Amino acid sequence: MSSAELYFNPRFLADDPQAVADLSRFENGQELPPGTYRVDIYLNNGYMATRDVTFNTGDSEQGIVPCLTRAQLASMGLNAASVSGMNLLADDACVPLTSMIHDATAHLDVGQQRLNLTIPQAFMSNRARGYIPPELWDPGINAGLLNYNFSGNSVQNRIWGNSHYAYLNLQSGLNIGAWCLRDNTSWSYNSSDRSSGSKNKWQHINTWLERDIIPLRSRLTLGDGYTQGDIFDGINFRGAQLASDDNMLPDSQRGFAPVIHGIARGTAQVTIKQNGYDIYNSTVPPGPFTINDIYAAGNSGDLQVTIKEADGSTQIFTVPYSSVPLLQREGHTRYSITAGEYRSGNTQQEKPRFFQSTLLHGLPAGWTIYGGTQLADRYRAFNFGIGKNMGALGALSVDMTQANSTLPDDSQHDGQSVRFLYNKSLNESGTNIQLVGYRYSTSGYFNFADTTYSRMNGYNIETQDGVIQVKPKFTDYYNLAYNKRGKLQLTVTQQLGRTSTLYLSGSHQTYWGTSNVDEQF
Repeated sequence: MSSAELYFNPRFLADDPQAVADLSRFENGQELPPGTYRVDIYLNNGYMATRDVTFNTGDSEQGIVPCLTRAQLASMGLNAASVSGMNLLADDACVPLTSMIHDATAHLDVGQQRLNLTIPQAFMSNRARGYIPPELWDPGINAGLLNYNFSGNSVQNRIWGNSHYAYLNLQSGLNIGAWCLRDNTSWSYNSSDRSSGSKNKWQHINTWLERDIIPLRSRLTLGDGYTQGDIFDGINFRGAQLASDDNMLPDSQRGFAPVIHGIARGTAQVTIKQNGYDIYNSTVPPGPFTINDIYAAGNSGDLQVTIKEADGSTQIFTVPYSSVPLLQREGHTRYSITAGEYRSGNTQQEKPRFFQSTLLHGLPAGWTIYGGTQLADRYRAFNFGIGKNMGALGALSVDMTQANSTLPDDSQHDGQSVRFLYNKSLNESGTNIQLVGYRYSTSGYFNFADTTYSRMNGYNIETQDGVIQVKPKFTDYYNLAYNKRGKLQLTVTQQLGRTSTLYLSGSHQTYWGTSNVDEQF
């Protein structure tokens, strides 16, 4: 049995058939003819703009459809690069929104002159929580500043005599526009009845000029500075450095946190908990969504994700989470470029010129790749490593450094150093096990600082009577014949209730050419 659609003959509306307009477009619920109308545009229930929008005739089910260009959609937050084929459209072409993006909708509310658009969150260029547009950043006023710290004491003793000591630290600065000049200087004074005279000493610590490079989210430093110790050992230098500055990122983009993917059947509320605490809450539109602005909260602790739909149903799943210091968020790059001369307060070390660069980049699925190089006249080193958030198994990074060194006796050495970093949280007991490092170095491996010494071994200390040679403990002096071999460092953190935490840490360092070890607990 079949039935035909109801049909009303429009000729009955007037005696003259020519006076009856074409009503076919209203047969399927289309309330307005094609044309240009001023409407309020709402995207995912959020107001975007009020503007004139041209509506064209769609298929029989759609009625009229809005003509929105790629640029207009991008201005409302659409990530055009995430939509297949959108970048191939002409700049002034109308984007077929509902056909190019699954689960996207466009509906015109004629009564309120409101255009309602819904686009799955996964296709949106969502701004991270805490984001502030760079055009609103303010370097502050031109000003000078001076901070100081003073301490001193005076001791009177009938047997050993009287002694006096004073220390002053001055931190001065000058801000002009985006440039900041900083200087650290100290003064010390001491005198004693047991020594002849008194000692009055001024010491310059460091001076540097710096400014932010906003387009690169980086900071330029000229003068005295130091390198980060994430890939190579940190060193002091005098020269120039351009390096990423995570302080320019929103708080929710600093540190490592996994990217969470999910699918909402309708408009849903997403809640994320870590270690029993709510760390994220947001409302997402229907369709796939991506959450990449979770605040980094410690080095570990699985994430419990709850998706509560509009009909009251819920989806719950767990994202295992652990991190080591080198892991980067997906798509995030951190770099550093340094050129200058080595700087040390040790008079037995020289000041060779050097170049150092490092790069870390976060990949999908919790992977991070990183590497770097150090170049000097008597030293060359190259590093490459990978890191992975392995979910329930913890987080691990492995890297290797190949180095060619020339020591003070002009002997040349080639060696390798392999480093492992591991972190794992045991949520049931509240225990966090962090194998901060196991590093194994071959007998021919030396770091850059080793090649800056003027002698193969030595030790000196500075006293009130000047520099004297003494017989030190093994760990108190350097001997390049006993270079480092293996180092194991373990840190265990135990949560005690909700208010207390117990920390245990230790390290074991061995050396080539000697049975002596260095242990710290």
